[in-house]
Amino acid sequence: MTAPQNRGFVEPGHGSGLLDVGRRRYLLSLLVRKEVQVRYRGSVLGWLWSYVKPTFQFLVFFLALGVFLQQNRNMESYPIYLFSGLIVINLFNEAFGNGTRSIVDNGALIKKIYLPREMFPVSSTIVAFVNFLPQLVVTLIVCLLVGWHPEPTQILGLVLGMLIVIVLSTGLGMLFGAANVSFRDSQNFVELIALVATWASPVLYPWTTVRKVLPDWLLQIYLVNPLTTAVELFHAGLWFPTTSETADLPPDLLLKGGLALVIAVIVLLLGQLVFRRLEGRFAQDL
Repeated sequence: MTAPQNRGFVEPGHGSGLLDVGRRRYLLSLLVRKEVQVRYRGSVLGWLWSYVKPTFQFLVFFLALGVFLQQNRNMESYPIYLFSGLIVINLFNEAFGNGTRSIVDNGALIKKIYLPREMFPVSSTIVAFVNFLPQLVVTLIVCLLVGWHPEPTQILGLVLGMLIVIVLSTGLGMLFGAANVSFRDSQNFVELIALVATWASPVLYPWTTVRKVLPDWLLQIYLVNPLTTAVELFHAGLWFPTTSETADLPPDLLLKGGLALVIAVIVLLLGQLVFRRLEGRFAQDL
């Protein structure tokens, strides 16, 4: 008698990680829809919060830096420079923070059924990207009103910058999200990282101010930071075309963007590795 065939069956609780997320796109869309509905449940403004929060953030920084510290006089089109950097860092902070909390927040679902757990940080990144799009549209409209005339390479830089942030925040969200199940201090570390990320990238100030105080070798490390590169790619695509093109951008920006994407992919693979090692304890620790 031949052994029974088990072709088509898989061992429960085991999968292919992020590949399974791609194979279950319908389930991923349901999670994204659920997160969006929960976020704005009972809210009067609803989706308008996607505009209100960044607008207030922009006004605070613009008054403090643009008016009081006179950056608006020292830099051409400083409001566009400021907002194009803020929307990038907001995308990273929201995707990273939500991804870190995603496993714990969906603990009840994880304990009931098995599904690829990577779906939760991935869906958090998608929700953050959905909230990022209205901010990007507003920025593009303002840029068009002041004479935005980008070149194809600058448009490519915008796409590359978004891809860097999405891949990086997903990898970090998986890494810290897995650790957060057993060590809830991870959320506090993420808040500190988000605070540092805002000031460690040229969002509120030009990168040339860093060049003046850092030695060249340390400046290169600063520029290789994926967030710094993503922010500067957005400056190159949105702010630079609205200036008289005398503004100073980091050299070889697209090349640095490719390197930053490689670093982001490495972080994603590391996050997937740690996630797979720890996910067996999720139901127990939750």
